[in-house]
Amino acid sequence: MHRWNALSEISPDFGPSVVTLGNFDGVHLGHQAVLSRLVRRAAELGVPSAAVTFEPHPLAVLFPDRAPPRISSDRQRMRLLEESGLDAILVMEFTRELASWTPEHFVREVFMKRLGARCVVVGEDTRFGTRNSGDVTTLRELGSRLGVEVVVLSDLGGPVRWSSSLIRERLAVGDVAGAAGVLGRAHRVAGTVVHGDHRGRSLGYPTANLGPDSAGLIPADGVYSGWLVRLDLPVGAPERELPAAVSVGTNPTFDGTTRRVEAYVLDRTDLELYGERVAIDFTDYLRPTLRFGSVDDLLTQMKTDVDRCRSQLAPRS
Repeated sequence: MHRWNALSEISPDFGPSVVTLGNFDGVHLGHQAVLSRLVRRAAELGVPSAAVTFEPHPLAVLFPDRAPPRISSDRQRMRLLEESGLDAILVMEFTRELASWTPEHFVREVFMKRLGARCVVVGEDTRFGTRNSGDVTTLRELGSRLGVEVVVLSDLGGPVRWSSSLIRERLAVGDVAGAAGVLGRAHRVAGTVVHGDHRGRSLGYPTANLGPDSAGLIPADGVYSGWLVRLDLPVGAPERELPAAVSVGTNPTFDGTTRRVEAYVLDRTDLELYGERVAIDFTDYLRPTLRFGSVDDLLTQMKTDVDRCRSQLAPRS
C-alpha cells in the first residue's frame, strides 16, 4: 500500500482512482462504511482506491482551543485505514495555507491533478475548502462539471448517527460499551509500561501503569473490565491478550494527584511488563473511582471488581 505525506510524493502515473476524504478519527463504523464502499467501487472500475486525510486535525491549527481530543493514536488510525483494503493513503499536512484553498481548487489540485479521481465516495456530512464552504452539494456540482462520479452515503448509523463526537461523548461519561458500539470494536489506549508506586503489588494486585506518553482518548475516571494487549508479541501468541481489571484515576484512597491508567492482569502476579508497549482495550464500566476509609475496605472492593471482571471476560477467554 502507498502512503504519501505530501502531494509531491505521489507518483505521476498513479490513477485513475476512486477517492475519499476525511479526518477518520477513530475509524468508526461510519468511516468503515465509506471505506468499504470506496474499495468496492474501485474494484468495480478496476482502479486503485485512495483516502485523503490530514495531520494535525484542522481545528488544532485554526482554533486550537476548540480542537477535540484525538480518539485514537495516529499509528492506530493508519493501521485501521490500511486494514480497510485501501491501496493508498495521502496524509496532507494541514496548514493555514491549505485552509485557504477554495473547494474547487482542492478538488482540482488533489483529486483530479494528483490522484486522477474517476469517482469520489463520501459521507453526507463531508465539508472541505476554505471556511468549510465545500459540502456534498459542492462536490456534486464539481463532479458534474469535471466528469467525476460522486457517491454520497447517508443515514450512517440510523437514528443516532455514527460520529467521532458521539464516541467522545460516550467516553467522557465512561460508557466504553457505547463507544464500542460506534467504533465497531473496543476502545483502545496504548503506551509503554512504566514504574508506579508499586502499591498494587504490596496489596496483591500488581498493575501495569501506562506512561504519560500514552495515546488514545482516556475515558472517565473509574474501574473497567478490559484486555491488556502486549503489542510487542506477535498476533496469536498465547500471552498477547490478557484479561484485566483497569483503573483510571488518581487513587484518592492514597491521596494521589496524578491521573493514571493501570491494569491488573487477572490472577497473574508473575508478569514483568516494564518497558513493554501495551494497549488497554476497554470493554465495560464497573463503577466510579471512590475514596475508601481503610485499605481493608479497598481490598474488599478490589476483590469484588476482579470477580466481576473475571465473569464478564470469561466467555472470550
